[in-house]
Amino acid sequence: MSSGDGSSAGLGIYVHVPFCATRCGYCDFNTYTATELGGGGAQARWADSAVAEVGLAARTLAARTVAGPRSASAAGPRRVDTVFFGGGTPTLLPAADLVRALSAVRDELGLVEGAEVTTEANPDSVTPASLAELRDGGFTRVSFGMQSAVPHVLAVLERTHDPANVARAVTWAREAGFEQVSLDLIYGTAGESLADWRTSLEAALDCRPDHVSAYSLIVEGGTRLARQVRSGLVAAPDEDDLADKYLLADELLTADGLEWYEVSNWARTPAARCRHNELYWASADWWGVGPGAHSHLDGERWWNLKHPTAWSSALAEGRSPAADREVLTSDDRHLERVMLEVRHRSGLPLDLAPTTAVDDVVARGLAVRRGERLVLTRDGRLLADAVVRDLLP
Repeated sequence: MSSGDGSSAGLGIYVHVPFCATRCGYCDFNTYTATELGGGGAQARWADSAVAEVGLAARTLAARTVAGPRSASAAGPRRVDTVFFGGGTPTLLPAADLVRALSAVRDELGLVEGAEVTTEANPDSVTPASLAELRDGGFTRVSFGMQSAVPHVLAVLERTHDPANVARAVTWAREAGFEQVSLDLIYGTAGESLADWRTSLEAALDCRPDHVSAYSLIVEGGTRLARQVRSGLVAAPDEDDLADKYLLADELLTADGLEWYEVSNWARTPAARCRHNELYWASADWWGVGPGAHSHLDGERWWNLKHPTAWSSALAEGRSPAADREVLTSDDRHLERVMLEVRHRSGLPLDLAPTTAVDDVVARGLAVRRGERLVLTRDGRLLADAVVRDLLP
């Protein structure tokens, strides 16, 4: 991780691919099905627009360097450390489109040696050939949205992939030469028993992933799931059930050799950690390419027009696709550092929280002092959001 003050000279690139085959009821991301977009035109234009925005990023960053960046340590060219293609389902697009966008990043901005390049993928949206094309094109890491291995849980989540395809997709990724393979899981779905969750964890571990993300189900306002919970059709997640499932995940993942490094993330080795996400957690700098993508540079944040057509049209007309922007205050940045860094295994610098608050969370067994940092215990990870509230002035 960087120093956490956003001054790292490196840069991350997030590339948003907003297309999905179907819309999952729990998802509140900026995504669209082909039907919602009136056909495949938006998908066909995506690569041209992404390349255009990468060019805009290169020109903007070059101008900032000439003008003099606010962070002295950020002086000089900003080469890219990590690239993350998220969605949506990036692999719904032809692999050539994703490789073309990555090539634009390499050509316009430059990738450091050993840069991490990730794409998210649905297990049903890849083939041996598409994965080989992505790997040959420079992708080093793939993250498969497994979510669950239990059909009735996937049905509630409205995930359409065949659970058996996960193991096949992981095998294909290994055969294609991917350096890192990650699996994403969700726990707490209505009707999911502890035994169901164990089944999903064991199925994931059978794939020998380098990395696992396990997130509790969150009912986001405005989603179909939220409406179902509100109407009583689906039960809301139960806090005690979520805690039991988190503890089971930590037990099984740790026993298999994966070590937690962020509350919801485990890696088999330090090299298997998602460096792009660590960039976010350290409040470093990144440029977001794509509809609705967010960016952060030197304490300034902006976000793009959300609809793919509006985003593409702005770039085609030579305009910035940014919808709005804000400059973070010192209080904003302090709040975000506490919220994000306390969740990481490296912990929060002690000088960012009141001594009395630190003493209290330590006395309650929720964290320990480790050198000059405050690190969550296992119990503290269960109550991470509450710990953050306690540590803020």
